[in-house]
Amino acid sequence: MSSLSDAERIHRWARQLRQLQRNPWWVWGSLVGGVLVATLIRWALGGLVHDRIPFTTYYPAIVAATLLGGFWRGVLASILSAVVAWWLFMPPAGFALDQAQLVSLITFFLVCLLLVGTVTALNAAVDRLLVEIEFRREAQIALGQLASVAESSEDAIITKDLDGIITSWNKGAERIFGYEAYEMIGKPINLLIPPDRPDEEPSILARLRKGQRIEHYETLRRRKDGELIDISLSVSPLVDQTGKIVGASKIARDITGRRQAQEVQSLLLSEMRHRINNLFAITNSLVTLSARTSKTPMEMESALKERLAALARAQQLTRRGLIQQEFGFSDQPTLKGLIHVIFAPYVAAGSNNPERIVVSGCDQEINDSAVTSVALILHELATNAAKYGALSASTGVVHIDCSSKEDWLVMTWEERGGPPVNGPPNREGFGGTLARKIVASQFKGRLSNEWNSDGLTIRIEIPLAHLNSVKNEPSRIGAAQVA
Repeated sequence: MSSLSDAERIHRWARQLRQLQRNPWWVWGSLVGGVLVATLIRWALGGLVHDRIPFTTYYPAIVAATLLGGFWRGVLASILSAVVAWWLFMPPAGFALDQAQLVSLITFFLVCLLLVGTVTALNAAVDRLLVEIEFRREAQIALGQLASVAESSEDAIITKDLDGIITSWNKGAERIFGYEAYEMIGKPINLLIPPDRPDEEPSILARLRKGQRIEHYETLRRRKDGELIDISLSVSPLVDQTGKIVGASKIARDITGRRQAQEVQSLLLSEMRHRINNLFAITNSLVTLSARTSKTPMEMESALKERLAALARAQQLTRRGLIQQEFGFSDQPTLKGLIHVIFAPYVAAGSNNPERIVVSGCDQEINDSAVTSVALILHELATNAAKYGALSASTGVVHIDCSSKEDWLVMTWEERGGPPVNGPPNREGFGGTLARKIVASQFKGRLSNEWNSDGLTIRIEIPLAHLNSVKNEPSRIGAAQVA
């Protein structure tokens, strides 16, 4: 078969032949009708055919009978042809045959058996050809469906040989990795592997050559733009017709979003545990602070309730919708306004003691998307100061200075008068880690600590573009006075 059209024509012819073979009218009609037509033709030829070879016109009838009816009907057509031809064109003399007639009859039977055998073999070949064509048609359909599935899949489907050279690259791979098919086919798969994983691909290829199974696993791959993405990868061997492994098929699914969601979930759970622990620690500090400054149980009760209510309001800052409604921000919330709300639990209203929380410098409007994150940073700093730093001592003071420098907001947090500082802790707590992650990841800023002996100094730098426009208000605000 030289082309698909040739195969289609042969397939149609073979199917039509099989339909005729299943019809008994065609089978027996070809047998009887063929012998009858051959007899009429022989009769019409008359003396043109030698009397000793009267069987010449019967061969096509025998071929047709065998082709439609099979071996035994071909034999039956041969016998019927011999009897009719002998009776009509070789008149018997008392049913005796001379030597020439006998040789002619035997030759006819031998030729008929050869024809019947040949046509029967041809029938078998047609059967096998029909099966082969059907198999190829089904295989073509299956391959077409498989190619369609692979091409439309959201996953990256890549095939490679045992040397790691890419042999196919679907649309999903283009979307996930950023390379077009023409850029990757014929190139090594190592282009996608990060430099810190040089042994991953050679190990996979070595195991494939040994026929070992590659379990599903998760790993990192590099996009065209250099970005590293998390993928879920499955590897299956490719074999040829003899069962020999000649390559591998890889299916990669981008799980970066899922991994980020898992990290966020883990962070939220850790934050929840951290906040619960902090609430107990802060409540304990507030009780101690209220006991120091109160002269009667009633006064202590009033101060403690006021501070716990302020603490609850500070916690609610993580809910953006409550800020304007409950905390008095008629317009856009500002950095100093958030500081006032966050530090309210540590304020003793009406105290005549020296200032403990001093805010100076410019004010900064905070846009809606940044309010919660800024509140979390301030809350963590205040919590740590109340647990371990300046606000844990009755004479401790926190200075907060805000300034803008070259499109950056710079906030300097200084603690003085608290417990002695003996250098950085062995391990950064969750609150410090959370504040650092928010500054770096969301605001693209910087956070640094200086562990001085007289107190902690924290410097936070955030691009103004991530917050809002600056209102230049050089001022000094005595935010809170607490004994």
